[in-house]
Order: sequence, then C-alpha cells, then structure tokens
Amino acid sequence: MPSVSSAGMETLHVDRDNGIVTVTLDRAAKKNALNDVMWNELLATFREIADSDEDRVVVITGANGEFCSGADLTGGGRSRHQLAAMRHVGDVALALHRLPQPTIAKVRGVSVGAGCNLALGCDLVVASDTARFSQIFARRGLTLDFGGSWLLPRRIGLHRAKELAFFADIIGAAEAEQIGLVNRVLPDAELDAFVDGWARRLLDAPPIALAMTKRLLNNSLEVTMEEALDDEGMAQTVNFGTQDTIEAMTAFVEKRSPNFRGR
Repeated sequence: MPSVSSAGMETLHVDRDNGIVTVTLDRAAKKNALNDVMWNELLATFREIADSDEDRVVVITGANGEFCSGADLTGGGRSRHQLAAMRHVGDVALALHRLPQPTIAKVRGVSVGAGCNLALGCDLVVASDTARFSQIFARRGLTLDFGGSWLLPRRIGLHRAKELAFFADIIGAAEAEQIGLVNRVLPDAELDAFVDGWARRLLDAPPIALAMTKRLLNNSLEVTMEEALDDEGMAQTVNFGTQDTIEAMTAFVEKRSPNFRGR
C-alpha cells in the first residue's frame, strides 16, 4: 500500500508509493482554488520533496475531477500585504521549478489562471479530454502570475502566448495539445494509467542524470551555445563519477536492465 504523508494538511493529499509522490489539491467547494493555506502547504511540500533521496518522481493533480481554478480571490485568499503575497506566490513557483525530480501535471477539468501555470510549471503536462485551460487574468483586471509570463512563451512561442494572455479565452484539451501547451491528451478513462506508466518509466531512469538534464534544458534559453557546451561537459563529468553510470555500462554488457539508485 502507498504511504501517506498528509498529516495536518488542510488542502493537500501527499501520497508516496515507492518513489512516486502524488500531490493532490483538494478544495472541492472551490474547484481546488489556491488560498493562503494551500500556498503554504505547497511550498512546504515542494521543499520537502526537493530534500528527499527517496522521492524520485512527482505527479501533481486535483481532486474531484478538477485540476485548479486559480487563486481564490473571493475571501480566505491572501491575508498578506499584496506585494508580500505575490512574493510568496513566487516562492512557490520557484520551489516547483527548482525540484530536481521530474514532475508531471495530471490535468482533469478546469486549469485556469495560477492553476494553469501550476500545470505548465511541471516538466510534463498530460491532460484528460475533459480539461480546459485559460490565462484568465485579463478578465479579472490582472496580469499573469505564478510564472506565466516566463512559462508561456517557452511553451508555445511569444505571439501565441500574447493571444492567450490578451484575450483570456478558455480553450479545450484538443486545442491545448495542438498549440503545444500540453504534451498529451487522452480519454479521461485512460489518463491515470498513462500518467502512472510515464511516472514508472521515469522512476527507472537515473536520478542524477535526469536532474542535470532538467537543469540544462531549463537554462537553455538563457545561455549561449558555448555556455551550454561547458555546462554539458560539467554535467557529463559528474555522471561519469557516479555509480549509476557504472551500473548502466555494466547492465549494457550483461544485457539486462540497469538498477539506478541515484548515487
């Protein structure tokens, strides 16, 4: 049975199953909208996962057939001074971005505003055909937050990002896949099995190499080709000093699957 480490949490369920961590947003009455408590619990959870040697893959999803309806602006939302509140939101976005483990967003139902950017902040986004996405901020007289201004152009290009941000339209899963907002769209009944399959494939991959690959790709638009090659060289030097690379070479010679341990 999976172990559960959600004790004392009001808005999240954190389930651990042999290296796969599933973080489920759960505020059913608000379609899993993000309030102060959820921001705090997400930040604490992401930091805990980042420090764990046992957590190898992270899946983020929502309860009750919805992913996340964005920040809760109707009360019980942000109790802090606004700028301090936004800096706290930024801390959560950065904590997700900095996770060394690969992350998968499993999206059903609504995924709008900060909820949309929570999904896009993951390394991979897999959606049910029930999913709906929107950068809804302009409808509320607001600008993008939770990293949307950085994430969107990198996902779908600058001009398409401006279209989603300016018009704040709600788009379905098929269009989201067409424009590159998500990696895969599946019938709802197939979503859980597909994400579990991806998570288990990542679980079998070398953790150190994956973490460095993730960092190289995240930094790729910020560095020159020369800097990228230097970074690749340093990453490979680290890899060749790990037990996992030795195990990979040994397994290749012995014609078996490698057993990576993150060492």
